[in-house]
Amino acid sequence: MTRKTLLLGAAALALAPAAALAERGSSGHLNIIYWQAPSTLNPYLSGGTKEIESASLILESLARFDDTGTMVPWLAEEIPTVENGGVSEDLTSITWTIREDVMWSDGSPLTPADLIFTWEYCTHPEGGCAQSSFFDGVTSVEAVDDRTVRVNFASPTPFPYTAFVGSESPIIQAAQFADCLGARAPECTEANFGPIGTGPFVVDEFRPNDVIELSANENFRNPEQPYFATVTFRGGGDAVSAARSVCQTGEFDYAWNLQIDPEILSDMEGEGNCTVVTAFGTSVERLHLNQTNPDPALGDVRSTAQAGPHPFLTDPIVGQALSMAIDRALLTELGYGAGGQPTCNVLPAPELYASTANDACLVQDLEGAIALLDEAGIVDTDGDGIREYEGTPLSVVFQTSTNAVRQDYQALIQDWWSELGVDTELRNIDASVFFGGDPASPDTFQKFYADIEMYTNNFAGVDPQAYMGSWVCDDWPRPETQWQGSNVQRFCSEEYDALVMEMAATADLEERGRLARTMNDMLVQSYSIIPITHRGGVSAHANSIEGISMSDWDSELWNIAEWRRTPGMER
Repeated sequence: MTRKTLLLGAAALALAPAAALAERGSSGHLNIIYWQAPSTLNPYLSGGTKEIESASLILESLARFDDTGTMVPWLAEEIPTVENGGVSEDLTSITWTIREDVMWSDGSPLTPADLIFTWEYCTHPEGGCAQSSFFDGVTSVEAVDDRTVRVNFASPTPFPYTAFVGSESPIIQAAQFADCLGARAPECTEANFGPIGTGPFVVDEFRPNDVIELSANENFRNPEQPYFATVTFRGGGDAVSAARSVCQTGEFDYAWNLQIDPEILSDMEGEGNCTVVTAFGTSVERLHLNQTNPDPALGDVRSTAQAGPHPFLTDPIVGQALSMAIDRALLTELGYGAGGQPTCNVLPAPELYASTANDACLVQDLEGAIALLDEAGIVDTDGDGIREYEGTPLSVVFQTSTNAVRQDYQALIQDWWSELGVDTELRNIDASVFFGGDPASPDTFQKFYADIEMYTNNFAGVDPQAYMGSWVCDDWPRPETQWQGSNVQRFCSEEYDALVMEMAATADLEERGRLARTMNDMLVQSYSIIPITHRGGVSAHANSIEGISMSDWDSELWNIAEWRRTPGMER
């Protein structure tokens, strides 16, 4: 086919009647693969990205963040501001108006009662809501009329766009979840596995840690969307096979989170069947150092406050030495290529919030790390090659999810730590289990039955207030919260908690930036967390799919209602 023919074809396509090109279900079936399989479709019961992203096909929020990080109205008519009267002059409330055409997939209207219930659900003291930080400072949610809801705050809240904003804070239906409050939340299997939503798709079948079958929501507010009639959302496998399934075999149309050798991925893309897409936001691959004692001998209280502090990882000198031994540039180049940047910050972006106080970590310093431990008296006293801390050998269990890139990171880090005199046992866990929300599983990242663990996290949107609030003392995962909570390493500082409260009451943008950088520095310099790589989200889609606008500020599937297959390019 000549270039001229292609151009003429494109022109004809552009002139074709819109109805012929854009019609609900006209693109047929879409196959998506996330090699980390979702374990629930209730994002309030799991902090895992795979649960949040899969649920975003069904559950929605009042506002979302597009591919540039710009907040856009979604289920709301507009974004409330002080200027348009939606945010009160004293910054203690925000009032949202729900679009007139929004219905749940069962045909009932979305009302303020659903938002009120969602707030009650996530803030219930026995519920263990994984996204509770999005409702920090909210004292009440009240109905103003049939389509208007007011969110009230305990104090002036300069950035009130957390509750019901972004993929991590969606609205759930009050009628469906009415009997699922508090400790009963994980027991509501039917609702958690098949939530009624306002999104473009409905759940036909959900098999945890395996597959989701979905079909177009006939009550979706845009009568032409979604363009795909049905979707298979497959979980499991690994990143390499996921990439191959899109770029080589054509079995799938979209593959997420392609953590594979960048040269291998480039070669696959070069075969001409797929396009690799990358979006940088706030994702950071990091190490969490358990601040509590995970000793199996402690039984049910291991990795809880009752277990007491970790025998040596609560000493920042140990964590600093572990950090200094890591060659971040080498790891990032090997693991991500152009899809990653070495970082010393847990909060790498936007620029206003990115600290430069920790940049020394960008250069590996094994000799300095050894000297640091020697000067602190953390030495090998019995000649076995392992240093001791007050009589306890520096032996750690280092866990992460099963993934080729992460296992490469583990192996290199193990070698570097061995040079320090730290004994490291490596453990990898199936990603669907590691990032799952099952409170009975001993292998989840929240339960943290290890000394050190590695994974990536980020936050939706461009303001880090809720994200930095993840490390307050009260947000430890623990049995009382069904092992939910975002403060995974069990960090606790009254000074840090005070900064979180101060940021929540600060309006000046520059001052908010200073506070966020201070919190970042406090976390990093506690060495309870060791950032390694600022990751861009890397996915791939079949060349036959149009409309993808990948965002790393929200669910990367945020605009899936607009995806469609190019006519004549069926696979």
